[in-house]
Amino acid sequence: MTDIAKAAVMTTGEGPVADSPARGEAAEHGWRVLGILSTLMGFASISTDVYLPAMPTMGVALRANQGAVEWTVSAYLTGFSLGMLAWGPIGDRYGRRTPIAIGLVLFVIGSAGCALAGGIGAMVGWRIVQALGACASVVLARAMVRDLYQGDRAAQMMSTLLTVMAIAPLLGPLVGGQILGLAGWRAIFWTLVGVGVLTLAALYTLPETLPAKQRNQEPLATAFANYALLLRDRTLLGYAGAGGFFYAGMFAYVAGSPFAYISYHHVPAQLYGLLFGSSVIGIMGANLVNARAVPRLGSDRLLRLGTIAATAAALVLAFDAWSGFGGLAGLAIPLFVFASTTGFIVANAITGAMALFPNRAGAVSALIGATQYGSGMVGSALVGFFADGTPWPMGWVIAVCAIGSLSCTLLIPARRAPVAA
Repeated sequence: MTDIAKAAVMTTGEGPVADSPARGEAAEHGWRVLGILSTLMGFASISTDVYLPAMPTMGVALRANQGAVEWTVSAYLTGFSLGMLAWGPIGDRYGRRTPIAIGLVLFVIGSAGCALAGGIGAMVGWRIVQALGACASVVLARAMVRDLYQGDRAAQMMSTLLTVMAIAPLLGPLVGGQILGLAGWRAIFWTLVGVGVLTLAALYTLPETLPAKQRNQEPLATAFANYALLLRDRTLLGYAGAGGFFYAGMFAYVAGSPFAYISYHHVPAQLYGLLFGSSVIGIMGANLVNARAVPRLGSDRLLRLGTIAATAAALVLAFDAWSGFGGLAGLAIPLFVFASTTGFIVANAITGAMALFPNRAGAVSALIGATQYGSGMVGSALVGFFADGTPWPMGWVIAVCAIGSLSCTLLIPARRAPVAA
């Protein structure tokens, strides 16, 4: 029996769910479904990681300084976090597949706009459009996982999907560096146009995972208002905060590492992807460990252990960035450890939060995603605002964020039970 087939006979928060035609189709084509879900969840990484090696070159071409170019990351995260808040309730009401398709069309339009941008202002604007489309894929793919799985099994499958989708940030900078060398930075965004079109075609081979009878029929205005009710839950705030602070640190890494490695330590742009990709290998390994360890240790305990490791690595990074200790290795090694803890923090924070409100998986996924990427916007913006040509701003921002992530796990009780929404 495939993983998707097993999911078809599991229960949701509402009790046993009978097999539907969609679940039967998912069971029959389990690995294809897994591959498409991984691609959809990878759009956040695909949209940014592939152009990271080109950021210094883009700054020269668009006559923009380092801080302004780093704002293209912050602008993307702003659109991504706000868009998630809209797509979550829409997906709960109208199903998953059609909203994802609309989002992919927006992604294609935004990517083409980036390729044609003549100035940094236009680039920032089109990055927001690109993000508004990409976030539909991410937030609703997460909800599709929750449609098929529950509890620790959901955490296992989320880790598996995150491991598979980690191929995108692993290959993204490498591919982006090669495209940059062969055809220039605009070709990178035309490549993203092609990725969006191909994914849109693949989407229509994916079954709808939310049957009409299980959709939330309340008005969208009410669904949006319910975000305030969700935010009153202390445990949900713990999961959201742990993931949100960590994402702020991760996107400080994303925004600051091209300049720390390429401009400060003079790493060739074509080789930047190797340094960045090593962290992704660490993430993949940690996700595999997490998937195996969840049944024995529990997702909450692994989440706490992940935040402890992230904080230790971040404090070492901050010291090295401030003192210059270790040179390039002094940055690369603690960044590798910090990034690797993604495998223990992100999947467990997401699935823990969605388990609290099983009837509003789309809305909770959107809220958690908006918190994470909104925090990422703050982290990347701080690195850009305090940019001084050294790795120090990146180092201290990551350290502060890691401490915040660890602190939020204190809000999560030792045991939790799903509550009615």
